[in-house]
Amino acid sequence: MSDNDNVAEDDWAAAMAEQAAATGGGGDADDIIDGVAPAAMQNLTADGGTGEPGSLENILDIPVTLAVEIGSTKVSIRNLLQFNQGSVVELDRLAGEPLDVLVNGTLIAHGEVVVVNEKFGIRLTDVVSAHERVRKLA
Repeated sequence: MSDNDNVAEDDWAAAMAEQAAATGGGGDADDIIDGVAPAAMQNLTADGGTGEPGSLENILDIPVTLAVEIGSTKVSIRNLLQFNQGSVVELDRLAGEPLDVLVNGTLIAHGEVVVVNEKFGIRLTDVVSAHERVRKLA
């Protein structure tokens, strides 16, 4: 071995010793893989939430997007580019047919349009059961 090899080995040994000291000792092969030590993690506790573990109280303030879909259709890009003001697009729904109410893209109910104080709203006429919503996710 040359002197350069001994210096490189000494530097390597010093770096490994420094890492072992930084990780709390020698550490075994399970603790350090390719020079990477596991992060120190605190145990999670339920005291950060206001409700009991597993209760809905923990998620009630999470915002979701509610959308009402009148209908849909498929058009080619050629036809799409020909749209202008006053164009009429035929949808896949009949007049008077219930509208779809979607939460984050998932159908949760059907309803009809109402006007209250000059603002549009929707009156729910049929709510999809929780069992049916879960079945559609699978």
